[in-house]
Amino acid sequence: MSMKVVGDTGIVLARELRPALRDPFSLAFSLIQPLVFLGLFGPLLSDMPGLEGVGDGTPWQWFVPGILVMLGLSSTSMSGYNLLIEAQTGSHERMLVTPLSRSAMLIGRALKEIAPLLVQALLIIALVMPFGFRFYPLGALVGMFLLATLGVGLGALSYALAIVSKDREWLFYGATQTLLFPLLILSGMLLPLDMGPAWMRAVGQVNPLTYVVEGERALFAGDFGGSAVLYGAMAAFAMAVVGLVVGTRTMRRAAA
Repeated sequence: MSMKVVGDTGIVLARELRPALRDPFSLAFSLIQPLVFLGLFGPLLSDMPGLEGVGDGTPWQWFVPGILVMLGLSSTSMSGYNLLIEAQTGSHERMLVTPLSRSAMLIGRALKEIAPLLVQALLIIALVMPFGFRFYPLGALVGMFLLATLGVGLGALSYALAIVSKDREWLFYGATQTLLFPLLILSGMLLPLDMGPAWMRAVGQVNPLTYVVEGERALFAGDFGGSAVLYGAMAAFAMAVVGLVVGTRTMRRAAA
C-alpha cells in the first residue's frame, strides 16, 4: 500500500468519524445490541454441546469472538447505506472529483464502521470476564486487526452494491439481508455447525467466514500456533482483496 493511499485513508477516516464524535448518543445506542445478545444467548450456553476445545475458559471463550465477528459483519455490510444517502445529496460526486485514492475512500469508510466495534469489544470482554472469560491482550489485538481487515473487504463490497443500486434502495436492502443471515448462520458464529445436518456442515466448509470465526476463537483463546489462525488470516485478507478490487472498479465505472 502506497503512502498516498495511507494518507488519503486517514483523511477519509477522519471525515467519516467527525459526525459520529459529534453525536456520542449514536455510539451509546450501538452498545445496546451486544448487551441484548449477551443477555439472550448467555443463559443458553452453559449446557450446550459442541463448545469444548476453545481455550481453557468457559463457553464464553467460544461465544464472544463469534459475537464480535457478527457485529463487524452487520455494521460493515450495511455501510453502503451511507453512500446511498451521499449519492442522493451529491456529496459522493463531490468526493469523486477530488484527488483522493479510490481505494482510500473504501478503506477509510469501512474502518469507520470498525471503530465503534473496538468500544463494543471492550465492553463485552469487561462484562464476561467475571464469568470465567480469559482475556489475552495480544490475541485480542491480532483478532481485532483481522476483523478490521475483513471489514475493509465487506465494506467495499457493500459500497459497490450501493453504487449499483443507486436509485433502487430496495435492491440494496434486499440483497444485503438475503446474503447476511445465511452467511452468519452457516459460519457457526452463534451456534456450532456440528449440531446441524450434513449439508449445513458442508456449506460451512466453503464459507470463508467460517475460517475467520475459527481463527478469532483461537486468537481470543491465546492460541497463535494452530492452523485456524492461518486459515482465518488467509480468508480475511482474501475477502479484503476481492472487496477492494470489486469496489474500486465499480466506483471508477460510476465516475466515468
